[in-house]
Amino acid sequence: MDILLRGAAAVLDTDPLPSVTGHTDVLVEDGLISAVGTGLPSPPGAEVIDATGHIVLPGFVDTHRHTWQATIRAIAPDISFPGYLERVLGGLAPRHRPEDVYAGNLAGALECLNAGITTLLDWSHVQFSPAHTEATVAALRASGIRAVLGYCYGGPDGPEGIAKEGRRVHRAYDGVDPLLTLAIAALGPEIVGEAAAAHEWRLARDLGLPVTVHMGGHGRDSAERGLAFLRENGLFGPGITYVHPNHYTDEDLKRIADSGGTASVSPLVEVELGIGYPATGRARAAGVPTGLSADTVASGPGDMFGLMRAAYTLERARGSEVTTRDVLRMATIEGAEVVGLGEVTGSLRVGKQADLVLVRADSLATAPAHDPVGALVLSADTSCVDTVLVAGRVVKRDGRLLHHDVPAVLASLRESAAHVAA
Repeated sequence: MDILLRGAAAVLDTDPLPSVTGHTDVLVEDGLISAVGTGLPSPPGAEVIDATGHIVLPGFVDTHRHTWQATIRAIAPDISFPGYLERVLGGLAPRHRPEDVYAGNLAGALECLNAGITTLLDWSHVQFSPAHTEATVAALRASGIRAVLGYCYGGPDGPEGIAKEGRRVHRAYDGVDPLLTLAIAALGPEIVGEAAAAHEWRLARDLGLPVTVHMGGHGRDSAERGLAFLRENGLFGPGITYVHPNHYTDEDLKRIADSGGTASVSPLVEVELGIGYPATGRARAAGVPTGLSADTVASGPGDMFGLMRAAYTLERARGSEVTTRDVLRMATIEGAEVVGLGEVTGSLRVGKQADLVLVRADSLATAPAHDPVGALVLSADTSCVDTVLVAGRVVKRDGRLLHHDVPAVLASLRESAAHVAA
């Protein structure tokens, strides 16, 4: 169904720079944004949504989230990064059955939609078997979110398994759903050794897939060795997202920018786990497209409002002149560029997918919203997210998720959580 969003209090676009227009309409036809303006005519048969008192903006983009970890939310609130690796990846992850992965991924993806996150890079290192992968994909597709599956092989068959199973996943899921795309989530060269890393990166190159990789967050020496590995093996170039680039120098970040690389910053979790001070402002100053990431709800929040505020305040604390408009751009179009979907979503450009969020500007948290961008970044919270569209389909309306029995989803999540944490 075509949709006309009528008379928004403010419409925030983000490309090329954040801009605000008042009392504006947005027309959605065939799942795409077809017009943005004042007094737009309603096509025959279109649904008209009254956007009075709302801020309309592109959906948020989470550039790195271990979505399956919804089963272990807040299980490690005061943990260090080594402790996280030991307890979560070493202990709790292997306890996840395929049905637990499904429960966590579905609940985690719905959490995103409820908070206005319409695009998600699911950095999934719980792929212990084909059944785990099938559960992951099924949950993402059932949720209705736009997702990039960052596939990270976790099976028992070493390099042969990486190649064989990675190719099977590519054959099975590449191009089967317009809302689902693929990337290789690589553990190496900084978390696992360079030999294993070579197989991960070769698979990505052979399949023509982008790479999202935890690099730069394990100390200066490790960061330097990792970049050397990429250069020596002819891998340093475009299509790479560096997750937690905390320990790169400004010169390193400039080289990454020149190579066509991007960055994903988890401003709250990086500080909390002791990974390092977020490189948010330094990366953007170097010209690296930079997106925001919730990372893990095992020890952090899952909404974009908390991430935007963390990124903003940490940058201001170090003397940066980052603005609320910069942060909004990171949460939308810049995040879309990071996950390889900058031509698909992240702004209100005509012809893009209608991934849209209506945030109440008339709530006690946001009114009177003198500066709509400031109100959104500094004041709003998940309770203000009224309506959410993905590809022109309404997935949340009047503050309630549609298409899912949320109590049943939560009951399944509780059952899985009890098993995993027993």
